Amino acid sequence: MMERRAGAGPLIELRDVTRTIGEVVETTLVRDINLTINAGEFVAVTGPSGSGKSSLLYILGLLDVPTSGEVWINGEPAGELDETARAHMRLEQLGFVFQFHFLLPEFTALANVMLPMRALARLGDGEMSARALGLLDSLGLAEHARKLPGQLSGGERQRVAIARALANEPAVVLADEPTGNLDTHSSEQVLSIFRDLVDRTGRAVAMVTHDMNLAARADRQIHLVDGRITD
Repeated sequence: MMERRAGAGPLIELRDVTRTIGEVVETTLVRDINLTINAGEFVAVTGPSGSGKSSLLYILGLLDVPTSGEVWINGEPAGELDETARAHMRLEQLGFVFQFHFLLPEFTALANVMLPMRALARLGDGEMSARALGLLDSLGLAEHARKLPGQLSGGERQRVAIARALANEPAVVLADEPTGNLDTHSSEQVLSIFRDLVDRTGRAVAMVTHDMNLAARADRQIHLVDGRITD
């Protein structure tokens, strides 16, 4: 049901990106990052705790701004955008899945999936509902659409979170330890969904993970040590 919308060039490109924090004592989160993520590519970001994996993902997702360097999203420079324009680009181009699903507990699965569509405000209520139902159905959750998150298993909640990430048909899905709280069966389901998304639609997935068995099944691994990409 999702159409390919990525262009021919890189979907995300980082050019000489460095991120530091602190004024009195400066800490470098990532340093001298050059990275390209292309359409139809499943990338795993690995590295020891504190190596900068999540910091890199937040920069890729425009949730953080580099101290120096350039970020390009689907051929568009993001560095000169104000926060409003950056938020719009996130809604339009990027989808997010985190270790904790962050579903709103008072909303049904269907309503949670519709939230990004409401924020983008391009569709009417009927179209949003139909799209959300279609996404839930594609992930085996059609019968759970009217349930609250508390009525779902951990794996089901994470699949709802994936459906929500796909709501606006993003070019790239960014996932931060998406299987960290799941059992083996649910982890395999999540990985299969990402794999199918990449292979079937030409979108890209960048996934931070500490699980090297999962990382090995991506198309490419980006390994970080002390904020730098290593060979």
